Amino acid sequence: MKVLGVSGSPIKNSSTDKALRHALDATGLETEFVKLKDYTVAPCQACLGCVETNTCVIQDDGIMLAEKAKEADALIIGGFTPYSSLDARTKAFIERLYPLRHTHGFMAGKPGGAIITCAVPHGADMLPPAFDFGSNAIRFYMMEEGMEFLGAVRVEGNVPCIKCGHGDECKMTGITMLYGSGSTVESVGVQCFEEQPAAMQAAVELGKAIAAKLDKK
Repeated sequence: MKVLGVSGSPIKNSSTDKALRHALDATGLETEFVKLKDYTVAPCQACLGCVETNTCVIQDDGIMLAEKAKEADALIIGGFTPYSSLDARTKAFIERLYPLRHTHGFMAGKPGGAIITCAVPHGADMLPPAFDFGSNAIRFYMMEEGMEFLGAVRVEGNVPCIKCGHGDECKMTGITMLYGSGSTVESVGVQCFEEQPAAMQAAVELGKAIAAKLDKK
């Protein structure tokens, strides 16, 4: 049995990457980690050129990545939430899995899950539910393909203003929007996956849940 993990984060060794690898390791199975930044994946053209062949007509890395998803026994997708929605790389990857559904339903019955890194603090009721938007994009993809979605891991992320160098004086800073008036780069700090025990445990539980499902097959 093999589990494929795909990260849409463009940051090297990001919290999304770390959480995804943590979940993959917890499966105890053969795994493969894919970082979308290393590949060229255009979004779906809605041309339906894949209906008869189950292969996309766009000649880029999306064809190869779709084949990896087809051959894997389970899929974990990791992304983040710019502007409170799933990032473009991850969304494009999901769209390029569309050819696998025609006639055969190659993804149907496979277990899967999501890793979502989100800068909107948990419980921020007056802000967009970015984590829900991101995780639901993956959950609904899996639902529509007949997969079994086993859960989403929430990782606390960083608004770019924390690291841009102007987070405390810029009139457009997201720090005070997210954390309240008077918040600063220093008071908020940098969120790291390794310092989030709840997220680490959730990633382990997702990996074990996927392994358990595959063990029953």
